[in-house]
Amino acid sequence: MTSETKEARVLDAIRERRDLVNAAIDEELPVQEPERLYEATRYILEAGGKRLRPTVTTLAAEAVTGTEPMGADFRAFPSLDGDDVDVMRAAVAIEVIQSFTLIHDDIMDEDDLRRGVPAVHEAYDVSTAILAGDTLYSKAFEFMTETGADPQNGLEAMRMLASTCTEICEGQALDVSFESRDDILPEEYLEMVELKTAVLYGASAATPALLLGADEEVVDALYRYGIDSGRAFQIQDDVLDLTVPSEELGKQRGSDLVEGKETLITLHARQQGIDVDGLVEADTPAEVTEAAIEEAVATLAEAGSIEYARETAEDLTARSKGHLEVLPESGSRSLLEDLADYLIVRGY
Repeated sequence: MTSETKEARVLDAIRERRDLVNAAIDEELPVQEPERLYEATRYILEAGGKRLRPTVTTLAAEAVTGTEPMGADFRAFPSLDGDDVDVMRAAVAIEVIQSFTLIHDDIMDEDDLRRGVPAVHEAYDVSTAILAGDTLYSKAFEFMTETGADPQNGLEAMRMLASTCTEICEGQALDVSFESRDDILPEEYLEMVELKTAVLYGASAATPALLLGADEEVVDALYRYGIDSGRAFQIQDDVLDLTVPSEELGKQRGSDLVEGKETLITLHARQQGIDVDGLVEADTPAEVTEAAIEEAVATLAEAGSIEYARETAEDLTARSKGHLEVLPESGSRSLLEDLADYLIVRGY
């Protein structure tokens, strides 16, 4: 199968699952009183997004049970002990947590754009955006209690979601602390990426295994798949922040570099003697010019830093796919493998 065929297959899987997730979001998160609050909670969800994490969740449910792609109703998905579980509600919970983190990240980073539209705090106001994020956070746990899973399995899924949210906050705190340091090690960066980004991919993959009653080995393997895929995704996202045009990226190109955020790219460049802090002079993403970004990217590319990050993402992706060997061969497992490749090619 060619890479183009694999990508088309993954895109088809994402599209059909995204449609189901969007319909479920309409059901689970209607606009109600107070309307302004719930309009703000829906704003970022309606702005787009590929629903990659819910795609992982639904594919993992199928792979765990040996179900072929789209071979069962996600609203009443057969568990390993025969009971029906609402895997779609769990998938919505994962997507809602993702949206909560984006709202708060944009406030902290003072980013004006998200998915090509004004960020929630720009479209509404900071206070409403904070409340919208908090509401999404709370709703996610509410949804996870309503999957109909075996109580013990449901409790384990709730525990994973709670620890995941804590780790995301820890990762964000590390990311902020890195802005005032110039001695960060690559290992520290990878730890931050795991906490800030990858743990939600880990939860996306492992949560359905927990809800459906899979054994510990399978749960752990899927979690590790999500962790390594998520780390690769974030590293590639750092590459894309520098190499993809702003209008395609949905936010200002080079914003991480302007804001002084350390990435695997900048850490490698520092080791090559590059004055990373002097690459751009703008204080905010809104002030940076395309010419300044182009010059900075050329410097980083010449130092081999961008290619180093790409290769690291590829190595992590290969490792992530290896974790799936504990699962029975199926079309769904194959799609999970192809999705891992897709995340470091077209994941933004």
